[in-house]
Amino acid sequence: MELLEGIETRRSFRAFKPTPIPEEIVKRILQAASNSPSYTNTQPWEVAVVSGRKKEELSEILLDLAKSAPPNPDLPLPKAWPPELEQRSKEHGARRLKALGVEREDAEEREKLRLMNYEFYGAPCVIFLFMDRALGEWSIFDMGLFAQNLILAAHSFGVESCLQASITNYPDAVRKFLGIPETKKLIIGISMGYPDMEAKLNTYRAVKQKPEEFTRWYA
Repeated sequence: MELLEGIETRRSFRAFKPTPIPEEIVKRILQAASNSPSYTNTQPWEVAVVSGRKKEELSEILLDLAKSAPPNPDLPLPKAWPPELEQRSKEHGARRLKALGVEREDAEEREKLRLMNYEFYGAPCVIFLFMDRALGEWSIFDMGLFAQNLILAAHSFGVESCLQASITNYPDAVRKFLGIPETKKLIIGISMGYPDMEAKLNTYRAVKQKPEEFTRWYA
């Protein structure tokens, strides 16, 4: 797969086959991501790969919390968006529900969709990215670069992914279960696997802005 093709065809998937990802493929994906740039080459990323029985046990813990406890992520959720971005987000949510045949007023079905986050959408593998709590915004930028390279590398192997802020809502539980020290901040969780192309959840694709909508040219 050529680089541009990979960038243009990558998308988020929310239904996966149970087929495990071979360990050698995961290692090659991580090796590719390790080439990511970072501020003064600090390479702040720390990675936890969770699969098999451990993944199922963690899913049960997070599901219980999602049903009963308020979120407490290490990265605070946005309190507000600029109007243009808020409108884009609302339209995205509405289009996604329509593609799934779910009415906005159907609280029960929307709750089922929310909780599927904590089942990792059935993916056989979930990757958590951590960084040291002492680090600041430049390192968070670096973590984004690493995450992007990770999912693009996975895509090149036919392994698809879903970046999930939701599964960072209970970082203390994740750290405790994985034996990660409190000094490490949970940045993102990424469900990964081979997509179920027959699943309705995978029929929707987000609408992206055209370059002319976000670019200014100066000469």
